[in-house]
Amino acid sequence: MAVTRKVRRFSGGVYDLGLHIVWCPKYRRPVLEGRVAARLEELIRAKADERGWRIVAFEVMSDHVHLFVQHDPKSSASYVANQFKGFTSRVLREEFPHLRSRMPTLWSSSYFAASAGALSADTVEKYIDTQWERPRKKKGDGS
Repeated sequence: MAVTRKVRRFSGGVYDLGLHIVWCPKYRRPVLEGRVAARLEELIRAKADERGWRIVAFEVMSDHVHLFVQHDPKSSASYVANQFKGFTSRVLREEFPHLRSRMPTLWSSSYFAASAGALSADTVEKYIDTQWERPRKKKGDGS
């Protein structure tokens, strides 16, 4: 099965960066249901659009959020995670008073982030390890 890559361009290069981010409400309370979950999805999509990031996959569970997002090379994993967490916390706590009264903050201070892309770590490692084994093209041979 061939993997197709959708690379993005900017003035300094070409990139394909993806993050799998998971975060939970404070005390892992199951508060992400119904209208709160629907509004959370709207807010996450709005923040991604604002930043020019592309949501690949997204799931809201009652006690945690899974997000796979493609982002630009200038944004670190912590920046991406905190943009989503900070923005959604502020808006959701304004719109849903029960989220303020039951918890000191909406989100736990921690999160999980892992880089993800079209190539596995094993594939990249093998590619790098075998650089000297591949034939080299000489200058002027038309390639």
